Amino acid sequence: MSTYPPPVPKPSNAGTSKTALVVPRGSYVNLRNGPGTNYQDVGDIQRNTLVAYYPATRRSDGWIWVEQYGVGGWIFTGVVDLQDVPAPVPTTPDRATPFDNKLGIWHWKGDAVAESTIDDLARNLKAAAPGLNQVWVKTSDITSSSGAQWQGFWDTKRGLAIDGPTSIDRWVSGLSRHGLEFVAWAIPRGMNIAAEADLIIQACQRPGVKAMVLDVEPYEGFWVGGAQAVRPLMTRIRRALPGSFHIGICVDPRRQWFTKINPEEWFPFVNSVHPMVYWATFRRTPEDSLAETYQVWGNYGRPIVPILQGDADAGEITEAGTLSANRHGALGLSFWRLGVMNSAQLRAASNALGSRPDVDPSVPTIIYGETQMVRPSDSGFTSFSYTGQNELQSFAGTWGWTVYFKATETTTSKVAARWTPTFKQSGKYAVEVFVPARHATTKNARYKIHGVKNSSTEILVSIDQSKERNTWVSLGVFDFDKDAINAGTVFLNDLTGERDLAIAFDAVRWRQILDTAIGGGNGSVPAFAGDGYDAPIGTESERRATKVWPGSWLDASPFGRLYFVGTPSEAYHTGADLNLPQDADRGKPVYATASGEVVFASRLPTWGNVIIIKHDPLATNGKVMYSRSAHVDTMLVSVGERVERGHQIATVGNAFGRWAYHLHFDLSPTTILESNPEHWPGKDRDSIFLHYVDPKEFILANRPRS
Repeated sequence: MSTYPPPVPKPSNAGTSKTALVVPRGSYVNLRNGPGTNYQDVGDIQRNTLVAYYPATRRSDGWIWVEQYGVGGWIFTGVVDLQDVPAPVPTTPDRATPFDNKLGIWHWKGDAVAESTIDDLARNLKAAAPGLNQVWVKTSDITSSSGAQWQGFWDTKRGLAIDGPTSIDRWVSGLSRHGLEFVAWAIPRGMNIAAEADLIIQACQRPGVKAMVLDVEPYEGFWVGGAQAVRPLMTRIRRALPGSFHIGICVDPRRQWFTKINPEEWFPFVNSVHPMVYWATFRRTPEDSLAETYQVWGNYGRPIVPILQGDADAGEITEAGTLSANRHGALGLSFWRLGVMNSAQLRAASNALGSRPDVDPSVPTIIYGETQMVRPSDSGFTSFSYTGQNELQSFAGTWGWTVYFKATETTTSKVAARWTPTFKQSGKYAVEVFVPARHATTKNARYKIHGVKNSSTEILVSIDQSKERNTWVSLGVFDFDKDAINAGTVFLNDLTGERDLAIAFDAVRWRQILDTAIGGGNGSVPAFAGDGYDAPIGTESERRATKVWPGSWLDASPFGRLYFVGTPSEAYHTGADLNLPQDADRGKPVYATASGEVVFASRLPTWGNVIIIKHDPLATNGKVMYSRSAHVDTMLVSVGERVERGHQIATVGNAFGRWAYHLHFDLSPTTILESNPEHWPGKDRDSIFLHYVDPKEFILANRPRS
């Protein structure tokens, strides 16, 4: 029998609604069917989403009626800020851009996507992301050895290669057949002004090219001409083009890089700025990255059209789009890039400018099915030496397995490696490679994917290992027939064209993408949907009981309280410290609190051994959580391994003598633990409630149904 009081409906004198961006103290705020915490929780309103709220319903106790995606209820304004969304500022002719009210996606080169023709690429893109309007296609670059080149110089897939004006015409025509516009982009270096300008001018002069975006970054392989080369290059380009032709610059928006590209020199020649808001790469939140972007570039005097990270979490893509449009006033967006975005990420990008409170964006969390990982020590890994000598060196990677590396070669390969999966099912797979923290300094690791369906050649994807550190990097999403020869095999050799650098041969994984997802509309429960959460400790019968912390287990440091007051260690606690009296918990089993995938399992300073699991979306509401089990001994799982609820993952430890025996256990609704496994907010109370939830309350509210 329910103990909740009867619902309190929307007041009859509610008046007119206003649209607001919701910024709760935590990552979400409870929506209740009455104005009080004793009323039933009828849903969660996520941080940085839009709601319709009714000012006339605000009560003296702080409760107010809101509506989102067809569901109405009450929220407490004491724990949430409702930021009114201002009406769009009319665009004046001098600030109008070809990107206004448009969504674009960047395309690097044909070898980085599964399709072989423009029509196939455009057709598949519109089917996956019907809201996208533009494809931003790279047209030229420059090498120190051969001078300025059309992008096709680096492309083996001729149907998509840009070899000159005729190729651009084919692209413009092919995209237009599917309702897509062509935007050109290029990398100027300032090394050969005349040759670089000539290719850029030719691209801009083709009919149907909407704009040119110049990728100006302060790293090796990008602009090297300094301040003195900007004016000669841009004057040459501008004199050859109509004054109305739109040119933008693509920049790293972080504060430390602003002066490095000499922005004052580019200013007279460009019409827009396209900051690369790659929050996951920066190991930050979309909110923080966008805030810095607009602080740094907001007064530059040119319209800002953000480039959002396309291979990030789909929910974060939606959040970034909502913030860009409704907090910062962006009129258009683009996403980096084709070839690395899965179906959920593409759908999120497709809806990025249209997330209104009355229209559910229905952005599902991507559901992964079969997952395989091949490490250099596994049977699916093979290395070859072309010299007859053992060319590879090895070291123990951060996560415990052996990693191989060697010096890069400029002209002839000496060694190669192959990773071979064994698929149980045909279908789409995300192919990802792990780049270690050491001995990975090459900027041109050339991975080749074999056996891609409907492709007669291998797919070549180049990765800059020097930019990565202990992270998985996507090679793309590809369709494989499990019975095809070499289906999914990944090949890598040491030929990079570089001297005195190192290339690493680490793990590769293949994750099957299942399109049946939460919010998919067919009512079915997807594979690997979570069925609920149990405590991470206790016997099986104790974990199934009503009491959350089972038996005699106690939480010595409950969530959100301030501990070690007045000492250098003063901090708010992110979770629970679970233990038994008198070290009786020493060596006790630690279990997976819910089903999911291990994304981190290694030793960290201060923390000792730490295991982080990305849990499957709950079948009831699609919520994805990360759990951290810290100070453990005898880790029984490794990165990439799937676990089920109740699967033993470790034993209770003491961080190798640093602490008393106990299990530190916390739960996060954000991706912070995946990007920063040792995250510890200290006295930053706002960060605690943004990135963590009370584990006891969450488990109690999400117990398994059986």
